[in-house]
Amino acid sequence: MRILVIGTGAREHAIVHTLSLDVDGHELHAAPGNPGIGQLATLHAVDQLDGAAVAALATELAADLVVIGPEAPLAAGVADAVREVGIPAFGPSGAAARLESSKSFAKEVMAAAGVPTALAHVCTEDAQVQAALDAFGAPHVVKDDGLAAGKGVVVTSDREAAVAHARACLDKAEGCLVVEEFLDGPEVSLFCIADGRDVVPLVPAQDFKRVGDGDAGPNTGGMGAYTPLPWCPADLVEEVVERVARPTVEEMARRGTPFVGVLYVGLALTSRGTRVVEFNARFGDPETQVVLARLRSPFGALLLAAATGTLAELPPLRWSEDAAVTVVVASEGYPGSVRAGDEIGGIQDAEALEGVHVLHAGTTLQRSPAGDDDSEVLEGRLVSHGGRVLSVVGVGADLAAAREAAYAGVTQIELDGSHHRSDIALAAVEGRVSVGAQ
Repeated sequence: MRILVIGTGAREHAIVHTLSLDVDGHELHAAPGNPGIGQLATLHAVDQLDGAAVAALATELAADLVVIGPEAPLAAGVADAVREVGIPAFGPSGAAARLESSKSFAKEVMAAAGVPTALAHVCTEDAQVQAALDAFGAPHVVKDDGLAAGKGVVVTSDREAAVAHARACLDKAEGCLVVEEFLDGPEVSLFCIADGRDVVPLVPAQDFKRVGDGDAGPNTGGMGAYTPLPWCPADLVEEVVERVARPTVEEMARRGTPFVGVLYVGLALTSRGTRVVEFNARFGDPETQVVLARLRSPFGALLLAAATGTLAELPPLRWSEDAAVTVVVASEGYPGSVRAGDEIGGIQDAEALEGVHVLHAGTTLQRSPAGDDDSEVLEGRLVSHGGRVLSVVGVGADLAAAREAAYAGVTQIELDGSHHRSDIALAAVEGRVSVGAQ
């Protein structure tokens, strides 16, 4: 197939990397992509939020499939524009992507579908926020209603911090937020592939949102992830498909907005049972990096089946018994004001290690003139260009081995001022994760 992948991050690099391993072989294109993706696919300069431009590029390429990675293009209706020119798109319509782009809409759909989730109040003014915080008590959970790149949620026992975040949300154009009850227990991410009617689950993973070891510091887009989850109930995937994913997809179809793509179900395994923390409308980053590392079925066939409504015709997915761990290497200052332009080294050394591969996120090629007359340009230096710079993925026979491989890879990376968490998957390896408890 000729496949066009939209996006610039490590999630899209993971998608392209996995597609490149399909035995059938694909002609891969990406827009805008990144230097790592460019080693596997032809890159194209296009505004990923411009549906007409993406559709025009897909038409020019005669693409068989367009895969839209990030949430912002989905919310902007890029999948709609691609479908309008007759090309299959993997990713929900702008209307269906509201499951992620509006927390209040997601709560409404969950209520209609009977999906177990946290109790919540939708707030549009300060008095409502104060009443909701009083009703639920600490720890306080305050969520921006709209897209916030994984950083719109504050969980804190500091009421002043909760109120400050709420007021920042109210000051935005939408002026809407959600205050929820706190859910105890470990969190799980489960990606469910949907074609508007059928649902096929992938394997569960766990990610690490806080910037520091021991879940210290502010939320980020994600600092690492691992799969499988040895502590996870054996029937969790079946439960989530039947109680959450399938009812949600059916409810979206009933509303006339069928959901096609990835329904990312964020879960808390609480002392009172499984609860949905949130929905996303795309693959999660960094969980995608580890989930796809274990997939053995043809990835392109899975994406095309979802985009064309033929999931029911696919054979069951095949998975490696290996474990996978990814560790994010972030720029100095992340998740605050980040420093860009630092040279990156050691990627080849990391990938020379058994079971290690490196996925690019915030990287770019910095080209510099070779002579005084600027007439010649040297091959670009790879430099940092964003908060989360690289995802180092380790694969091994079990979590301990995968973790060892990932961190061995991280030690090879050279990036001045960078930081990473040192405890990704550690609690799981040491058997310290328990379901239904804080």
